[in-house]
Amino acid sequence: MENRPANSLLPPEPRTFGFFVDGKVVEAGSRPYFERQSPGHSVAVTRIPKCTRDDLDLAVAAARRAFEDGRWSRIPSVERASVLLRAAQIIRRRAEEIALWETLENGKPISQARAEVDGCAGIFEYAAGAARALHGDAFNNLGDRLFGLVTREPIGVVGLITPWNFPFLILCERVPFILAAGCTIVAKPSEVTSATTLILAEVLAEAGLPAGCYNVVTGSGSTIGQAMTEHMDIDMLSFTGSTSVGRRCVQAATGNFKKLGLELGGKNPQIVFADADLEDAADGVAFGIGFNTGQCCVSGSRLIVERSVARAFEEMVAAKFAKVKVGDPLDPETQVGAITTAAQNDTIMTYIAKGRAEGARLVCGGDQLDFGRGHYIAPTLFGDVTGDMAIARDEIFGPVLSIMPFDTVEEAIAIANDTVYGLAASVWTKNIDKALTVTRRVRAGRFWVNTTLAGGPELPLGGFKQSGWGREAGIYGVEEYTQIKSVHIELGKREPWVS
Repeated sequence: MENRPANSLLPPEPRTFGFFVDGKVVEAGSRPYFERQSPGHSVAVTRIPKCTRDDLDLAVAAARRAFEDGRWSRIPSVERASVLLRAAQIIRRRAEEIALWETLENGKPISQARAEVDGCAGIFEYAAGAARALHGDAFNNLGDRLFGLVTREPIGVVGLITPWNFPFLILCERVPFILAAGCTIVAKPSEVTSATTLILAEVLAEAGLPAGCYNVVTGSGSTIGQAMTEHMDIDMLSFTGSTSVGRRCVQAATGNFKKLGLELGGKNPQIVFADADLEDAADGVAFGIGFNTGQCCVSGSRLIVERSVARAFEEMVAAKFAKVKVGDPLDPETQVGAITTAAQNDTIMTYIAKGRAEGARLVCGGDQLDFGRGHYIAPTLFGDVTGDMAIARDEIFGPVLSIMPFDTVEEAIAIANDTVYGLAASVWTKNIDKALTVTRRVRAGRFWVNTTLAGGPELPLGGFKQSGWGREAGIYGVEEYTQIKSVHIELGKREPWVS
């Protein structure tokens, strides 16, 4: 799509969506709507149904029928792969549409949304191959009379709860792998960013996914999300969101001992040694906290810098922040867009005030930016931060970076591990010994060396400690949605027990 003026991309009136059950769009009817305003423009862009628990029951029943009759779970993997490949093609064909609605509801820059959608098509393509690579094992070491097999079978109906920060990307980091395993899905997107989850239903239907295999029920977390965690006919729940809500999912899921996959919060360290390429590291650090307006579970929000270069590096990062373009998400030149919700905007500003009150030194930023409408916050950098401050310990989920110095490798590792979280980390150094020592001893599920927020669908995603359970993506992401069965086969006639 050509780069039209931003205002021309705003819809003249909000787009009204239904929800999606058993291969069909269900209109809201008498149900009330959420009306979503674009966080960058304060203009209504979508109307999303507030579904009920009865709606969820219908969706789960459809997913159960689709799983049990084998229309998806028992077909050859090559046929599942073909559907996923066709879905990738359709995503690319509809990429501009998907990116636009992602930006309108979420507030992220349109350039970022376009890149994410293209990456999502690639995830579907990778998952198609993973579907065909899934296999079991054989044991020929049980003696002449017994042969053993281990098979992987789809776990069943998966409830999928996704957040508002990466509505389409996080969805696509899960859906194709769940489908590759042979499972069926009931998805619940965030009520403030539901559009692209519903558009994916159209994509999958066009790609040939059988009815009932992907269902979308929209609504609040307190109603639909809670009901999904408690639902007795959902076999596994995949939840991405805060650690506090993840803890409630664990408690609620005990009713039928459903398996859980949880990607939760993070307070991720970026460790910079004096021997690093400091110019490159400063740019990477700025990107690591500014990307997606810092509303990213793997944002590098703790900057741990070798003391000998700490003040100079602080100035370099501040200079990078000063050059970042914050503004209208629909402007293709924008690098940092809007804060997704008013509540999150308030949370970030509260933490900035806490940082000042607790004695941290505000290096730059800290301001609410006024563009006439929408929610915008300048990238913010704090110095003189200690490990007991709220800005050093809590997940802020915004463009707020805290600097803490270190003198030794051991001290850097200790500071990095001084958190309840363990989702991601980065280290910047030209010394391979330091890089490997840090990556082996810092407790984090994802690590970057001399880069950040890079990767592809081949590598698994997930956290240590209170950052979650399980893994998404890669072949691990398919296996996560399977269960293992052991099969013992007697060869010939078994020895009688009773003669």
